Amino acid sequence: MTAPTLLLVGGHDDGVIDLNQLTYNQLNCEKDMVIVPGASHLFEEPGTLEAVAKQAAAWFVRHLRPAA
Repeated sequence: MTAPTLLLVGGHDDGVIDLNQLTYNQLNCEKDMVIVPGASHLFEEPGTLEAVAKQAAAWFVRHLRPAA
């Protein structure tokens, strides 16, 4: 994989955090992993989906460039 990659993981999702960490360690591209405190894997808890959306939006602003 060469595309910049953002992994967003719920803080209450221990098994998924471990799997994402393994994946993160194997990526050879620009990468980041954000653990959203208080979130399960579906981000259903109040405010967690909004936190994910903000993280994703900021990532896209940094890594997507307008076409020339």
